[in-house]
Amino acid sequence: MAAITAGMVKELREMTGAGMMDCKKALNETNGNMEEAVEFLRKNGQAKAEKKASRIAAEGLCRIATKGDTVAAVVEVNSETDFVAKNEMFQEYVAAVAEQAVNSTAADMDAFMAEAWNADATKTVKEALVEKVAVIGENLNIRRFEKVEAANGCVVSYVHGGGRIGVIVEADTDVVNEAIKEAMTNVAMQVAALNPKYVATADVSEEYKAHEKEIIAAQIAQDPKMAGKPEKVIEGAIIGRLNKELKEVCLLEQVYVKAEDGKQTVAQYVAQVAKENNAALTIKKFVRFETGEGLEKKSEDFAAEVAAQLG
Repeated sequence: MAAITAGMVKELREMTGAGMMDCKKALNETNGNMEEAVEFLRKNGQAKAEKKASRIAAEGLCRIATKGDTVAAVVEVNSETDFVAKNEMFQEYVAAVAEQAVNSTAADMDAFMAEAWNADATKTVKEALVEKVAVIGENLNIRRFEKVEAANGCVVSYVHGGGRIGVIVEADTDVVNEAIKEAMTNVAMQVAALNPKYVATADVSEEYKAHEKEIIAAQIAQDPKMAGKPEKVIEGAIIGRLNKELKEVCLLEQVYVKAEDGKQTVAQYVAQVAKENNAALTIKKFVRFETGEGLEKKSEDFAAEVAAQLG
């Protein structure tokens, strides 16, 4: 058997990012053959990834990559712990996934995962993910991505909380300058802070309105102050509450968070910026990703876990 030196272990570790003991074992198993040792670690990484796949990955990061003023893509990549989410290697990986997305032609996650990995075309995006799982030692998941391309204007992006929230705003505009982009960034910050569901009331589906009216009607039915009121009054109250709710969930109807008078809506702010820049400016679309939204997060007692491992 070939002698395994510390230098060989170091070289393999630098090539693969795997742990020192894993590298030493791989070299022992392959009689010091570096290429076979790399393959051994890749295969071992696949096994580890499958074992970890059942774990909940609800932490992580959102990252955005852009191409000029017209193309942007946001991704969410999950990890099991916030500790890993703060790891430089993980952050660099998520940035690479965002670059993959902004250059991707994939229409869905399956197609995206099957693409050649930009950093190494010999692997797919999925295979690169599997290797990263093996190196980092936690279940990782590329949960979603969305690419936005502006045909008649620009896109701006905003990342909040170090990657907890990622927002892209697409504007239709015949003028693209620093003032317009700054204003759209302000709108992106609004989206991050107040989490609207729609751009405008015209975008709200009738199904959503009907569902909300049903809920509001049930609430009013339990309100003693509304007991015995005429049907017309009750219907008016339902419509009034619905309209108030729509102002909260529709971006353009929300009060602009930086409004000096505390009353200016986002629509009025956008109109003001358009006038100041002699532009035909409208908000066409926004995308907002928040890390872990909708995912079940495991509740852990770290002290208990350590105690259990110590027996």
